[in-house]
Amino acid sequence: MHVPIQVDYGVRALIDLAENSLQGDIQASDIAKRQEIPEQFLAQVLHKLNKFGVTTSRRGPNGGHRLAIKPSNITMGYVMRTLGNNTHPVCCLESQSKCNKSAKCTQKNVWSEVEQAVNQILDSTTIEDLIKQN
Repeated sequence: MHVPIQVDYGVRALIDLAENSLQGDIQASDIAKRQEIPEQFLAQVLHKLNKFGVTTSRRGPNGGHRLAIKPSNITMGYVMRTLGNNTHPVCCLESQSKCNKSAKCTQKNVWSEVEQAVNQILDSTTIEDLIKQN
């Protein structure tokens, strides 16, 4: 399973926002420096997280970003589905029309179980859980 870089950056940004929440609004440039994320790319990720209601932002010299949802309510699965394009380990799970062997495939059930197991782990792991692991 491939984890898109946008998901990696998004998770790191969310952890940073949660860990620094007592500071109020956090500027993207500060997150980018601490997390070693290119600032332009981070801006795109934060925009998408804002669009889906995970974060809020305020413009201006005292503006910045903050979580709109408690870290305990943001799952890795939600971040993956929000920022990732395709979360399927093989293309036939997304659409049978993408594989001409899909109808007779002996592997499909195994990949489906892998996908379910990964999704279960992602959906049960929160940003708060990740912070506690540090």
